[in-house]
Amino acid sequence: MNTINRKQLFLASRIALIVTAMTFAFRASLEGVWSTQFVLSKEQLGWIFSPAFWGFTLAMIFGGPLCDIIGMKRLLGFAFMGHVAGIVMYLIAKDATMLFIGTVCIGVGNGMVEAACNPLTVTLFPENKTTMLNRFHVWFPGGIVIGGLLSYVMIEKMHLDWRILIASLFIPAIIYGYLFLKLKFPQTERVTSGVSTKQMFSACIKPLFIIMVICMLMTGATELGTNTWIVALLQGANVSGILILVFINGLMALGRSFAGPVVHRLNPNGMLIFSSLFAGIGLILLSIVSGPAAFAAAFVFAVGVCFFWPTMLGFVSEYLPDTGALGLSIMGGAGMFSTSLIVPIMGHWYDNFHANAISSGANAAAADAIAGSNTFLKVAIMPAILLVVFTIIYFSRKNFYKKHHDDKAAAKGASEAIA
Repeated sequence: MNTINRKQLFLASRIALIVTAMTFAFRASLEGVWSTQFVLSKEQLGWIFSPAFWGFTLAMIFGGPLCDIIGMKRLLGFAFMGHVAGIVMYLIAKDATMLFIGTVCIGVGNGMVEAACNPLTVTLFPENKTTMLNRFHVWFPGGIVIGGLLSYVMIEKMHLDWRILIASLFIPAIIYGYLFLKLKFPQTERVTSGVSTKQMFSACIKPLFIIMVICMLMTGATELGTNTWIVALLQGANVSGILILVFINGLMALGRSFAGPVVHRLNPNGMLIFSSLFAGIGLILLSIVSGPAAFAAAFVFAVGVCFFWPTMLGFVSEYLPDTGALGLSIMGGAGMFSTSLIVPIMGHWYDNFHANAISSGANAAAADAIAGSNTFLKVAIMPAILLVVFTIIYFSRKNFYKKHHDDKAAAKGASEAIA
């Protein structure tokens, strides 16, 4: 690792993740613009948005095993090509089909970023996996904050053409592409630790791993499904949805920056229990508040989803290390796949609740509020299930966690003594 520049590789990884996150923020802010320009319903928009998630999933599932075969550098080259192709397709889009194709390209690019950068982070920082995965994933909400603020200024305040907003993605994409091109990459942790490909695949069919994949379906949908639709769901709440999106993701970025002490105090499983509880309460509060109070509800929700994604990955990397890059890719892919399903489903729920409210005599503004509220409550079912599952896992593995913590402390002490 002497010739490996950890700082620059980690910096380039975070910039690539910022591009990924900005695409999510831009799509959320352009929902109304595209709906009007291309005459699309919420459900149709959901299907246009969904390739961002299932394209991501396919790229991660195939990218995970390829990570060890062709290397992380080549995967990130594919990510760059996907991002550039998607941006160009959006810029020349003349109908919904072209928007769909653009979203597929960007989804694949986003997936390749995660497929390469998660194992890269674990490989660069083997002594501090969950904390550094949280710090890497700071820049998903961080990128959404950047993208959300750009959207708010350029679309809502300056009323610029939406294509100018999309074109701004070229800047960070070119930066990360250049950085990765010139840097040398290490081998993955799984390869350097001597775990065979057969052992890796065997580890990925263990019962605990399968349970965590199922849970990832719900954690991903809770966080990303809600963030994707938050602007639309709050349009009847007398508050700027894009500012709420920025607020939530700003808090998530801040929380992930200081994940270390929380990981030390609660361990990954304890963090997941904490996250499920607050995410569920936050969704219920979002369903009943309006005006400035929505920021308080959003605060509770942000506290809940803040650690979900990186801690799910950290749990697997920490307690199921033999799953390697494949395990991380399956987890990330599961989270994105579930989001690809929940996005059109949430759009369908919203359309139905809205239509029912109108048929019951509500005006358009009241129907927006009712539809958003009921959709939030539907989503809240998932963190309620997760709370139960993570609590059961915690108590069934409590002795294992204590031994694991003691072993890590002993290994750290021995390492410091040798140094």
